[in-house]
Amino acid sequence: MILSEVAASGQYLHFTSLHLDRDVFDITLFGHQLGLKWYSLAYIAGILIGWWYLLKLLAQPGAPMARRHADDLVFYATIGIIAGGRIGYVLFYAPEMLARPLRVLALWDGGMSFHGGAIGTSLAMFYLARRYRLDWMRVHDYVACCVPFGLFFGRLANFVNGELWGRPTTVPWAIVFPHTVPGGFDPPRHPSQLYEAGLEGIVLGLILWFFFWKTRARYQPGKLVGIFLLGYGCARYFVEFFREADIQYLNNPILGTPGLHMGQLLTFPMILGGIYLIATAKGREGRRKPFVDEQPAA
Repeated sequence: MILSEVAASGQYLHFTSLHLDRDVFDITLFGHQLGLKWYSLAYIAGILIGWWYLLKLLAQPGAPMARRHADDLVFYATIGIIAGGRIGYVLFYAPEMLARPLRVLALWDGGMSFHGGAIGTSLAMFYLARRYRLDWMRVHDYVACCVPFGLFFGRLANFVNGELWGRPTTVPWAIVFPHTVPGGFDPPRHPSQLYEAGLEGIVLGLILWFFFWKTRARYQPGKLVGIFLLGYGCARYFVEFFREADIQYLNNPILGTPGLHMGQLLTFPMILGGIYLIATAKGREGRRKPFVDEQPAA
């Protein structure tokens, strides 16, 4: 009640005053409404900038694949991100959609799961490595360094959409998001989307940048992807304490409790896997095979 009255008093920034729109543009053409959403643009920007950065990494000594493999990887990874992200969302957050399978294809209805997208992307990399006889773990290492770009833009898009907001708070930088409480005053909340953009995008990206460019981590298979898994897992687990539980779990006595949110439970395998990969990476350095591009001459 106190938070609601404070929010109503106008002491906090109201999200509507930012005049943000989910659509970059929206036009009607031949009777059909067409548009580009910020969330879609975030995916495109993350993939393209990640591709550009991957090529920079591959230009350094010790690369596990050639430029032509990276070009193919972008195609396979894009499919993995979209398919895995959507399937993961349905399985982890909205299993009721399985009763109406066509809803699964309606990407605008519901959302995407990072954990599902990560699994889909990993499967795409496994396929690429098997097809071209590449070291799949080292391919994962290089791609892991590029993922924070997509996480950063994705969380910014979540903010622009006014979704995945945080828990009620009275911190000075709180924001009043609309329609968060049915039939009542909307309390000021943590802008948890921006917390995630900073931790999962900027901080994690800088950590991976340091280990790739300033250490021998790229010569120790599994170390960079381990750092990514551990870093993302810890960042996501921390931010979930400030983020409202997903609406379908909001009143759940277990998954609605901070510390046990679905997003936090899904980080446990990532954290444990990351610790294992980091701890064992040095022992794999001696088994690293130099990549030789066997593409036949024209």
